[in-house]
Amino acid sequence: MSAAPDALTRPDAHTGRPVTPSGGGHLAHNYHPLPVTLTGGEGAWMRDGDGREYLDLLAGYSALNFGHRHPTLVAAAHAQLDRLTLTSRAFDHDLLHPFADRLTALTGTQMMVPMNTGAEAVETAIKVARKWGHEVKGVPADRATIIVADGNFHGRTTTIISFSTDDDARRGYGPYTPGFRIVPFGDAAALAAAIDDTTVAVLLEPVQGESGVVVPGDGYLPAVRAACDAAGVLLVADEIQSGLGRTGTTLACELWGVTPDLVTLGKALGGGIVPVSAVVGRADVLGVLTPGTHGSTFGGNPLACAVGLAVVGLLETGEHQARARELGARLRSRLASLADDGLIAGYRTAGLWAGVDVDPAWGTGRDLCERLLERRVLAKDTHGSTIRLAPPLTIATDELDWGLDQLTDALRVR
Repeated sequence: MSAAPDALTRPDAHTGRPVTPSGGGHLAHNYHPLPVTLTGGEGAWMRDGDGREYLDLLAGYSALNFGHRHPTLVAAAHAQLDRLTLTSRAFDHDLLHPFADRLTALTGTQMMVPMNTGAEAVETAIKVARKWGHEVKGVPADRATIIVADGNFHGRTTTIISFSTDDDARRGYGPYTPGFRIVPFGDAAALAAAIDDTTVAVLLEPVQGESGVVVPGDGYLPAVRAACDAAGVLLVADEIQSGLGRTGTTLACELWGVTPDLVTLGKALGGGIVPVSAVVGRADVLGVLTPGTHGSTFGGNPLACAVGLAVVGLLETGEHQARARELGARLRSRLASLADDGLIAGYRTAGLWAGVDVDPAWGTGRDLCERLLERRVLAKDTHGSTIRLAPPLTIATDELDWGLDQLTDALRVR
């Protein structure tokens, strides 16, 4: 069957320029990658087929918090590959309960449900919140509602994009799943006003990553926690990007002294080796799940648990959280200098994580990422005018400085 005339060339959503899928016409064009093909990686560096090395300042959207091929994580995966990779949850295995015990201890929670991807973890939290609302809170069947924030990114499943405010993610995929109310991110009063007798949960990212590392005001999350407590509503924190050390704390919610009822985890939990996710939280809430009511063939498989346990081990010392705080302060200082010099329009940071706003008079976020690629630095744009910086927490100080030097140099070129 021959391809339609326009199947191989489509306009870029932001620039309107025609783009052709990299690697040929047989791969669906649901991404617009930078023009580089990577073949290897170690630590904070990746390389292409010609042996050219690139500093990774994206770290797989925090999936590579510990860098590429961290020796402890690779060793754990290799050892488990020689033992057992999959049982399905039809049978128990020797790592599942130890993984649950240590992950809940690390996060200060009571119970864990293992899944695979971040979107699956969010879907699990939504299902649990609704079931809890119906069975425990007494919301009538099929009436449970969940409050979310505009600018959110919780995944790309049909249910999740139903409450997205990103037109690219949402457009064309209707009909949409009902049961969600969208309020402005950072406005605790609007959120409290949206709660009614049908509300079972509030689902929020403590820091909105995909929107450009948007950090709320200091009083926001405590006020949301208070509103949830007053109304008997669950607070569900999506920490898939922000959790597991990225913000200088194990969970970003710790920055504001807030304890959610449920937390979704993913990305870094798999150590950049296998997809691993989980929902952790209160036992009385997750306890509404009973055999047959929710599951996953690969969720909590032995290989995932082996890697997840090794990730937990790296975080239990607090070394990587401290490293994120130390290097995050350095990152923030350098970005402040760029803002003072008029080279960027603005910036936001949370630990070793930053959203950098490009002056539209200079160009787009994509333009800046392409300039960085020329300088052997990898970063990713979002929403047109912003780039995200999320280096591995293991990056050396001189590597970070070099990467920021390249950012400065790229911005000086008009």
